[in-house]
Amino acid sequence: MPRELLIARNPEPGSSLPYLLRVPVPGGDLLLKARETWPRTSKVYCHRMDDWPDGAEVVEQLAVRSCVKRGPAIDLVVDRARENRSQLVLAKARGREVIFWQSARTSKQARPAVNLPSRRASGHVLEIVVDSRERYAYGFSRQQATTTRRALPVGDYAVTLDGEVVAAVERKSLSDLSSSLLSGKLTYALAELAALPRAAVVVEDRYSALFKLGHVSPGRVAESLAEAQARFPAVPVFFAETRTLAQEWTYRFLGAALAELEGSDASFTGSSSLSPSGMAEPPRTPTDDGDDHGDDHGGDQGAKRTAPTGQVRAWARANGVAVSDRGRVPDSVVEAYLRARSATPS
Repeated sequence: MPRELLIARNPEPGSSLPYLLRVPVPGGDLLLKARETWPRTSKVYCHRMDDWPDGAEVVEQLAVRSCVKRGPAIDLVVDRARENRSQLVLAKARGREVIFWQSARTSKQARPAVNLPSRRASGHVLEIVVDSRERYAYGFSRQQATTTRRALPVGDYAVTLDGEVVAAVERKSLSDLSSSLLSGKLTYALAELAALPRAAVVVEDRYSALFKLGHVSPGRVAESLAEAQARFPAVPVFFAETRTLAQEWTYRFLGAALAELEGSDASFTGSSSLSPSGMAEPPRTPTDDGDDHGDDHGGDQGAKRTAPTGQVRAWARANGVAVSDRGRVPDSVVEAYLRARSATPS
């Protein structure tokens, strides 16, 4: 009789371990309660049980190629193309048995071999909005942040300013990145992200892993990614070695984006700044439509509110004026920029 791994729903109401595993180990099946149906993003905690409940709803039934016990570990290989290798580790903690289900990927991600800093992101305790459709979402439990879940118009993680989404990060696994690039789906996502003041894509893997993909042409994926970056240069695609580092980078990026936008004098309307064509409208400057309130009316105060911070920084550096790379530009520098601008013949 062929050996099979059975994954079923736990009929026990209110259990924190909502799934059951029936693992065909030599000498008799190992029966476990589990937190997930497979160790996809992190190690899965399991708890041994005595009997398989009658009528348990089976959600997956996988033929087993190999199930071998080696010391405290059970190496399990199931018959499918992807997510087919895993390991159950049986150990003792404080005198009681603990069992963890892991894959090579989740084991590596659990130990990125770095100590992450605990400092705030650009001085903020962030309030991060997590898209309600995001599966296996980042919890930011190690970062100084709180999270709320709701549907986001774009991206998987975002921060808001005055009630508007102003910065977002789209999370991708390597396989998701590959499929969305080749299907063209990522192009639409990048166009929506580009409409925000700040946005990025984070990939939970190394760039070199692109060239180890199976079932697709690695060269075609790399070429599609390069074309997407050339088309949408305002939305960087960042490769992080592990899920843990991808979460840390997302936290730091959102914090830096919020600090930059809070210190910016440039006006923006968040995700609502879309033209009827679906493309982002450029920010208005004092000379748009001949309506230069600051210059025509002799009031620098009105023009100062719409002076693009990036242009002010560029002018300051070109003229030997020291300014920081982020945060609020001093009023004295903005006023000097406006005076120089008004003195320049049009």
